[in-house]
Amino acid sequence: MRPFVHVNCAMSADGKIAGEDRRQVRISSEEDMARVMGLRRDLDAILVGVGTVIADDPRLTVKGLDYDSNPVRIVLDPDGRTPDSARVLDEAAPTIMVTSASCEREWDCEETIRSSRPGSRIDLAEVLEELCEEIGIESVLVEGGGETIASFFREGLVDRYTVFVGGLLIGGRRAPTPAGGDGWIAESGIRLRLKGAEALGNGAVLTFEPEG
Repeated sequence: MRPFVHVNCAMSADGKIAGEDRRQVRISSEEDMARVMGLRRDLDAILVGVGTVIADDPRLTVKGLDYDSNPVRIVLDPDGRTPDSARVLDEAAPTIMVTSASCEREWDCEETIRSSRPGSRIDLAEVLEELCEEIGIESVLVEGGGETIASFFREGLVDRYTVFVGGLLIGGRRAPTPAGGDGWIAESGIRLRLKGAEALGNGAVLTFEPEG
């Protein structure tokens, strides 16, 4: 068994999640930020890739919740690049670091999961199964970045995808998008079924589910 995986992100009206320099840009409206906080409250864990930790230094918590009430924070870091000073490692909520079999880095956190896949890649399906069966995590909110989101889609591990499209243009041919990485995410792409659309402030949130 694996947890329910909900991917959520915000992008500009031209499909960017940050500038070319990877600097964080405020895209979400106040209404969408409230929606995201609701998702964090409802799901068991929040997952991001190490690139998001390094670029944005997020805390990944819900304001007003204590250590035991906050969702578990999960960081995918195959090469052990998360600095000890990262806010995701503070005492506000439990944190699980996920790294590759070849990485020997240790962090001061609740748990470190090492993928059994040889080399420096992480077996996402294996990690999700362990999170569910060994730790009891039944739902995961994947918040980024683009390459992490793409990897979940590529492995067929996404159950729901919500994206807030904000009233903002960022531009730049090298600016990151919600599904990053090299080449097509899958041959002929991944088909999504639109399940809902809602205006939220100066933008709209779209809800999709993968077909098949």
